[in-house]
Amino acid sequence: MQTYLVIAQIVVSIALVLIILLQVRGGGLGGIFGQADTVYRTKRGVEKTLFQFTIILVVLFVAISLTLLKLG
Repeated sequence: MQTYLVIAQIVVSIALVLIILLQVRGGGLGGIFGQADTVYRTKRGVEKTLFQFTIILVVLFVAISLTLLKLG
């Protein structure tokens, strides 16, 4: 069972890295040229789904890590 949890943790960690890399950071180069980057906007569509999926993967990663810690 411990082997399956280790494999699951590896898969979840790779998926987490990919999801984080897919998220767009709104900064850009605008701050260098004097643009105001203090625009607040809400997450919509795919961006919101990626954000929620990131939270789910983090919770799953922590749960698997704690389970492996308890078993080991």
